[in-house]
Amino acid sequence: MRSICRLAVIFIFCACNQIKQTDDNLYSRHLQRNVKLHILHTPPPSDRSLFNLLILNDGQNLDSLRVKETMDSLYKTGKILPLVIIGVEAGDRMKEFGVTDKPDYLGRGNKAGFYDAFIINELYPYAKKNSGVRKFQTVVIAGCSLGGLSAFDVAWNHPDKISKVGVLSGSFWWRDKASEDSSYSDEKNRILFSKLKASRKKPGLRYWFYAGAAEEKGDRDHDGIIDVIDDTKDIISLLEKKNIVPADGIVYTESPTGVHNYSSWSSVFPQFLVWAFPVGR
Repeated sequence: MRSICRLAVIFIFCACNQIKQTDDNLYSRHLQRNVKLHILHTPPPSDRSLFNLLILNDGQNLDSLRVKETMDSLYKTGKILPLVIIGVEAGDRMKEFGVTDKPDYLGRGNKAGFYDAFIINELYPYAKKNSGVRKFQTVVIAGCSLGGLSAFDVAWNHPDKISKVGVLSGSFWWRDKASEDSSYSDEKNRILFSKLKASRKKPGLRYWFYAGAAEEKGDRDHDGIIDVIDDTKDIISLLEKKNIVPADGIVYTESPTGVHNYSSWSSVFPQFLVWAFPVGR
């Protein structure tokens, strides 16, 4: 009888410490479509205001990013705080991801403003209601590639709601003129750069960037450094030049063997989660 009781206690303890995952659909009036959501959470803390939120673009790829396994391992070893992760399945990525108010030279990203509005006006209130909190302790948004560009832009636009952003191999090359055009200029035609340069905002954001040295062969300025690294470092330099980030507010991670895929991104995702939701700092 005692053995059975002990087993019951162990079972309950293990069940309470498991990462839970559910799926849901949220209709967006901004995007005019049903958005599929993948929701994961650690065991709820006794005080739900201690919950943190991570919004992940391209939620259809959570398995490839190894989100559940990583979250489970880090939480069980006491490395991350109580956490809710919502993976947002993409619709038409080439339309909904980008920089708000400025499509690229092929007209892509023309719905980025609607996606921004969905995240802030629809998903964020949904996340609070779904998690039973009035306010999350920390709200973070992240994404890979074009999803990373989108995450940066949404965070920049709404530092009152979001405090940190993670960008893995961000598409900071996003431009309003083809690079083959003889009048193209990195200084003038990369859309996000132009937006940041013109902005007088001083958002209190913290940033985590990653790029892999084997992601591509593109090298627009012929300096021997591939574009994804150059573009990421240029964004960091611009943020530092604007003097709006605290000394420890930017983390840059580079892998000499990293390629542009989820295998590489999943290998650094644990580092990002520990940075975003650290215990005891």
